[in-house]
Amino acid sequence: MHLYNAWLPPPVAEETKRERESFAAAVSSVKELYRPDDPESVYATLKWLSVIDTFLKAKSEVSSEDVTSLVNLGLEIFHKADHKLYAQVRWGGILVKLLNKHKKKLSLNIKWRPLYDTILHTHFTRNTGPEGWRLRQRHFLTVTSLVRSCRKFFPAGAASEIWSEFGALLENPWHNSSFEGSGFVRLFLPTNIDNQDFFQQDWIKSCIDKWDSVPNCLFWDCQWTAVTARVIKNYVFLDWDNFLPVLFTRYLNMFEVPVANGSGSYPFPADVPRNTRFLFSNKSVTPSKAIAKSIVYLLKPGSSSWQQFEKIVDLLEQYYHPSNGGRWTYSLERFLFYLVIAFQKRLQQEQLGENDKRQAVLCLGPSERVTFVNLVLKLIDRGQYSKNEHLSETVAATTSILSYVEPTIVLPFLASRFHTALETITATHQLKAAVTSVAFAGRSLFLASLSSSTVGCVDGFIDVLMISLSNALLGMDANDPPKTLATMQLIGSIFSNMAKLEDSAEGLGLLPSFSEWLDEFLCRLFSLLRHLEPSSVVNEGLNSSATSGTFLVDDGPYYFCMLEILFGRLSKSLYTQAIRKISKFVKTNILPGAVAEVGLLCCACVHSDPFEAAVHLIEPLLSSVISSLKDTPNTGFGGKSITDGSFSTKAKATLSPALETAIDYQLKVLSVTISYGGSALLRYKHQFEEVIMAAFDCPSWKVNGAGDHVLRSLLGSLTLYYPIDQYKCITHHPVASALEEWISTKDFSDDKRLLSPKWHVPCDEEIQFANELLDLHFRSALDDLLRICQTKIHSDSGNEKEHLKVTLLRLDSSLQGVLSCLPDLRPAAKNGTIEDLGSLSFLIAGATGASVGTAELREKAVGVIHTACQYLLEEKADDSILLLLVVRIMDALGNYGSAEYDEWSNHRQAWKMESAAIIEPPINFIISSHSNGKRRPRWSLVDKAYMHNTWRASQSSYHIFRTSTKASPSDHLILLVDDLLNLSLHQYETVRILACKALLKMIKKWPSITSKCVLALSDNLRSPNTPEHVLLGSCSVLSSQTVHKHLTTDLKAFHSFIIGILSSSHHESLKAQKAINELFVKYNIHFAGVSKGILRASGNLPDDSSFAELISQIASLSFESTNLHWRYNLMANRVLLLLSMSSRNDPSASSRIMSETAGHFLKNLKSQLPQTRILAISALNILLKESPYKESAEKQIAVPGVVEGQTKSSLEEALNTIFQEEGFFRETLNSLSHVHIINDTESSSRGNHGASFQSFADKSITRFYFDFSSSWPRTPSWISLLGSETFYSSFARIFKRLFQECGMPVLVSLKSALEEFTNAKERSKQCVAAEAFAGLLHSDVTGVQQAWDSWMMVQLQNVILAPSVESIPEWSACIRYAVTGKGKYGTKIPHLREKIMDCLATPLPPTANTTVVAKRIAFLSAALVEVSPPRMPLSEIHLHWKLMQELLDNMSHSSAQVREAIGATLSIMCSNIRLHISFTGDDAVDFRIEGRTWDQFLIEHASAVVVNIQSAGNSDRMDVIHDNGFASGDSKDDIKWMETVFHFIISSLRSGRSSYLLDVIVGLLYPVISLQENSNKDLSTLAKAAFELLKWRILWTPHLQKVVSVILSSATDSNWRTRSATLTFLRTFMYRHIFVLSDPEKRQIWRTVENLLKDNQVEVREHAAAVLAGLMKGGDEYLAEDFRNRAFQDARIIFKQRKQRRSSSGQPVASTHGAVLALVACVLSVPYDMPSWLPEHVTLLAQFVGEPSPVKSTVTKAVAEFRRTHADTWNFQKDSFTEEQLEVLADTSSSSSYFA
Repeated sequence: MHLYNAWLPPPVAEETKRERESFAAAVSSVKELYRPDDPESVYATLKWLSVIDTFLKAKSEVSSEDVTSLVNLGLEIFHKADHKLYAQVRWGGILVKLLNKHKKKLSLNIKWRPLYDTILHTHFTRNTGPEGWRLRQRHFLTVTSLVRSCRKFFPAGAASEIWSEFGALLENPWHNSSFEGSGFVRLFLPTNIDNQDFFQQDWIKSCIDKWDSVPNCLFWDCQWTAVTARVIKNYVFLDWDNFLPVLFTRYLNMFEVPVANGSGSYPFPADVPRNTRFLFSNKSVTPSKAIAKSIVYLLKPGSSSWQQFEKIVDLLEQYYHPSNGGRWTYSLERFLFYLVIAFQKRLQQEQLGENDKRQAVLCLGPSERVTFVNLVLKLIDRGQYSKNEHLSETVAATTSILSYVEPTIVLPFLASRFHTALETITATHQLKAAVTSVAFAGRSLFLASLSSSTVGCVDGFIDVLMISLSNALLGMDANDPPKTLATMQLIGSIFSNMAKLEDSAEGLGLLPSFSEWLDEFLCRLFSLLRHLEPSSVVNEGLNSSATSGTFLVDDGPYYFCMLEILFGRLSKSLYTQAIRKISKFVKTNILPGAVAEVGLLCCACVHSDPFEAAVHLIEPLLSSVISSLKDTPNTGFGGKSITDGSFSTKAKATLSPALETAIDYQLKVLSVTISYGGSALLRYKHQFEEVIMAAFDCPSWKVNGAGDHVLRSLLGSLTLYYPIDQYKCITHHPVASALEEWISTKDFSDDKRLLSPKWHVPCDEEIQFANELLDLHFRSALDDLLRICQTKIHSDSGNEKEHLKVTLLRLDSSLQGVLSCLPDLRPAAKNGTIEDLGSLSFLIAGATGASVGTAELREKAVGVIHTACQYLLEEKADDSILLLLVVRIMDALGNYGSAEYDEWSNHRQAWKMESAAIIEPPINFIISSHSNGKRRPRWSLVDKAYMHNTWRASQSSYHIFRTSTKASPSDHLILLVDDLLNLSLHQYETVRILACKALLKMIKKWPSITSKCVLALSDNLRSPNTPEHVLLGSCSVLSSQTVHKHLTTDLKAFHSFIIGILSSSHHESLKAQKAINELFVKYNIHFAGVSKGILRASGNLPDDSSFAELISQIASLSFESTNLHWRYNLMANRVLLLLSMSSRNDPSASSRIMSETAGHFLKNLKSQLPQTRILAISALNILLKESPYKESAEKQIAVPGVVEGQTKSSLEEALNTIFQEEGFFRETLNSLSHVHIINDTESSSRGNHGASFQSFADKSITRFYFDFSSSWPRTPSWISLLGSETFYSSFARIFKRLFQECGMPVLVSLKSALEEFTNAKERSKQCVAAEAFAGLLHSDVTGVQQAWDSWMMVQLQNVILAPSVESIPEWSACIRYAVTGKGKYGTKIPHLREKIMDCLATPLPPTANTTVVAKRIAFLSAALVEVSPPRMPLSEIHLHWKLMQELLDNMSHSSAQVREAIGATLSIMCSNIRLHISFTGDDAVDFRIEGRTWDQFLIEHASAVVVNIQSAGNSDRMDVIHDNGFASGDSKDDIKWMETVFHFIISSLRSGRSSYLLDVIVGLLYPVISLQENSNKDLSTLAKAAFELLKWRILWTPHLQKVVSVILSSATDSNWRTRSATLTFLRTFMYRHIFVLSDPEKRQIWRTVENLLKDNQVEVREHAAAVLAGLMKGGDEYLAEDFRNRAFQDARIIFKQRKQRRSSSGQPVASTHGAVLALVACVLSVPYDMPSWLPEHVTLLAQFVGEPSPVKSTVTKAVAEFRRTHADTWNFQKDSFTEEQLEVLADTSSSSSYFA
């Protein structure tokens, strides 16, 4: 049994034993309802799902056979419920919970294919259903989580099936299907025991190759990181050592941090389609969790992964420092967090022996644990004082977890950090962080100091706790909330560990005298309370609870917890000492600003010892209130028997404000104090009755309200169940008896029952007292209320209002006090008597307290409130306070258990803030005890058990009658619903909102009353004279999801709702229109289709509202002739589309409906209303789905299910008649051209459908959010020269579909209009022509070949030769659409592709101008992007050769535009050929030029050209006088040729195709580096752009070695600018490749950079020093140490020589400067630390200050920088220096000259 259930109050715990049978009954009910032969029976099972969910949440004991049979049934229903998205969402959600909770007990075998099919045909096909996008989104999330839960149960062999299935999607990395493929691999690939044979070395290799095929794409990296992380974790025996450098290089580069002053994010990330990103979304930007998990599970004893891990920590630690924060901080913070969490999980698995013998060798031993903790501490050390709150919180939490693993390392670190923070008190956020860290590690500090196993500095730990406790008193400060709360958390944390607090020698000896500390603590606390200021103006009226307090109450539970724990643990004598001081404080102070805080202080005292506290606190409070109220005027409304006219004579008496405030304060404090009083309150029975009566009799509303709090609190304290000894210590820790033992829920067994809390179970006297209070303030108030409403006893309306207010307040507080202890309304039975319902009377156990009062009392109250409500609406409809009180009373009467539910959900929010201070992790090496789950103090678990009981109380009766067909709501409930329905249409918004909430809760519990409400409210929409407020109220009820779910199965309500919305256009006001619009949009996005039941309920309804009738009624509304407002026209069209789509899957629905609606939308294409046109496009894209005229590859096989010969589409006739009307297409094209809004400054991006004239609401109506996820284009768009086009693929698809549906007649009708628009001047008309043309070209219809020959080809040639420039983007998109590959992988070739390509490849006439040349090449690049390289036919390969030859010959073209186009097109062609070769292994297709392969040609030619350009540049500089600076013709051509090469490099890197061209790019690296700075501005700009992109590219062996040699040679280049550029490149290059470079290569690079320190150019020297500082930060300690030692020696020798030869400086400046710069590099490589070597280095550096410039300025700058970065911690870091060294530094800093 779960701990929470074992610890329930005894009466409830006894009941829970019946839950096993009740669950079995629920499962069998579901089985009975589901009939496999009737798919509609799925809907009937849904009502049981929330019941099953309740059992899961209740943690009930259920038999695993029942669970197994339920899961099997659920999976069957899930697969049967095809096309019923809502049902699948509900069943999927429950299955996920069942599988996750019971996964260890179940043995299932689940097939993966049906799940994949569900995802595929719901989210990845054109045939989308009518469901709203919110529902689709939920569906996708549900199915994917279901797949994740089922993966564990996939059978053997599933992994290889899944890999081969999705491997096909990954063939072409430049097609969007590869992104989908990677998402599916990540989602489906199982890593369970059954499939372990599939994962071998060759799989790892192929996986890493696939990963490399798309560079610089975060989405792609995330998918593969996640896949490999799962494999690494689940199969420990796989050997990853050979792949570690590659993996760690990937992990490091996925953190987008700024390297060497570069930018922090990649400039051109690969373009992943929005839908794919959305579907396979990844919560964080960097996959920190997967990286951390992989690293932790790669660490094995003796593996090289430890060195790699150390390196990655060294490189990333600098970004954790507070001064290096940025966008990357979040992903680094998550990385740290998940590293520690994964490490903890791994240790837990290993320590609890979940592994077999073979794995025991791979377990982490003590030395590995020490290494890991030391490495993570580096990150923690940097991040501890981060300004980012999440990071500093994570650091504290991770420190706490690690302190249980390696206390000897972590706790001294923590202690030293705490002392440091106390010394540097200037930065207050540091103190808060340090205090939090001690609070979180409080338990480990105690355990380490008390258990004998740890050695050394034990006293130090106790000191830390002692100092922190005494400092805590200083930390309580009303002006510094964060610090105060951190302090309180610390005190709570320390005392939660201690078993008892007393002044004796055998205690912990934390403090010399505990009673002194307690006195000081209380003094500080009282002072804090006196200075508090309430956070907001306390709102008078109903909603001011007693506890609307300051930050102590509002910002977290720490204050109250601290007090409860403190008073719970005090010894008797200390408790008495404390309560006397508190009693004195409460008696002598009135603090209206701290009501809740003082109340909670008293409450904690009472909870600890009610009888003692009653004497000191409750009695004095009661007597002072009684004396204050004694002489106040008395209204007699409080329930004393009153004569009818007795108060009309009195003048209105009032209280003085001071007295009113005092009484209000005392009553509210009293109300909080008595919350847990229980039977201790019985002896003050009469005083309480007197106080409450007097408070209600008082003429002040404020005091009445405070009296309400007292009554509520008193009733609760008497009748409810709550734990009494929650904060007392019951069990002592076995190792250290001074500490309390903490408990884990997962290790709970029945023998721990003795720990269960002692509950307050009301005794007979308490129940009797509660019943008396109910008689006084509930029964008598009901009688008063009835009398006021029926006999109108008041002549003065003011008095009547006051009397009503007080009477209603008394009713409200009685109900809020007893909650669900007052029995619920009894349901009515539909047939027979109530007794028949007995069998239903139990689902789960739960009660909030002992039963008081009777169900009759509740029923009587409903009757009286109904009367009162009628009376108020007639007489006092404008009094909102009275109406709000009535609504609250109705809510309490009708929604039984809802108050408990609210309390539970508020409390749940507080748990989310549960602090790490009260969690002991499952692994504890301090005392070597490990558990199955986290351990917590007993009080925290009791709190959870208490809330679990509250939740059970709210649920125990909630579902009983929802699932029964026998029971119906009682008549009393119907009265309440009617009243609330009226109130939810009230003119005051506050009343409407509250009534609407209460009403919806009732509808949810009793679905049978929904229909009545919908019919009534829809009439309000329809009726012409509905006032605005009634309309607004109706809309807010109708827009709830409860109502929308009901509409799917109830035709009458559905009909009324739809017609109601569509005929509401007469409501003119803006508010009303907005509400109707929002209601409609909400209905749209949650639309769940309509059930078959509605579609079939055709003739059975009397008023002829059959489905077909409904459709025709709506169709008539949606024509423009009806003069409706355009938005209503749009809504009607939208509903028509939804309904026709819903009926599409039903064979009985007539095809007439379909053809009529398709025709209707076709006509709407030429509508005058732009939105209606856009909707028509969405609609036609969905409705046109048969393609009888399309030539399939198997030559005209008819559509499945259509008999041979009958190949006509069902829509053809209807459509033919429409589009053959005269001028139909001309008008249509014309009206579609208006949708293209072309803005010169920024053209609207694709798919936004003219964003500028559509508001969000209209958009959500016109467009399906999921616009078929494989929407065009299917390849990434990156070619910048194509510009941003306004080509809408959905328009093109309509023409294509229409052509396929109706054949050649379409072409005949469209031809003339198309020709006219193609030649039009306006760009928008050309856009439409391009779309229509693209659709025709891509349609593959029989006869299109002839049309191509007769007129289409000419048309395309005209487009190519047309001189206009602005519509190039649209026409290139048109060509791209026309040649797009068909099928899921884009490998099927459209019929006309070859002809279109040939047409483009035909050379232009020699007279063509450069724009036309550039246009043609741009068109070619657009077409070639769509080719599928792995499966290119021979004709396409020949075409590539032909074009290659042509483009390579034209690389020096005179026009820059043409050169850019050639560069981009070359990169596409070369990468296509390379991918083809790598896929087929056929080298013969490679292209040769001048006897060399094309790549050799490019590389060799480039190196020759660079030399020419450089020599021409040099001679230019010399001959400038003669030649006016013009380069000769030859070198001009060379420059142009080089520009084209740079365009080629840039396109290859931008497009993500570089993986297949790396050897070429590496071969061209030298030109890129050396032409950064040259006399030709355009060339150097391009070189810099290529350079920026190259910095981001990761290179693997064998290219890496080539790059190293290029770097080494260009570092010794004769041109200093080239040397400097090489250094710039080196900084990022070394960072990115640190794991894959070999040691000799690194040495060579270090040496080369060192040599540049002595370069003859000063800029190069300084640059080299900066690079060396960076190299020393990251990576190779042995190289860095060697360099440091040499630098120090060299500099010392030079310094000595200089001293000796002051007079004659024989040393050249460069070598002195170089030696100094080497020191500078060493000093700047550790910006915040003080390693042992640093003082010597920095002192030696400072001694060079006397040298001439540039050495002097270098020294002063470096020392100043050193001082700046060490300023924060200089106080104790200066201790590392000797006195002499400090003097030398001081001399350098106080420079004589300002400009030195």
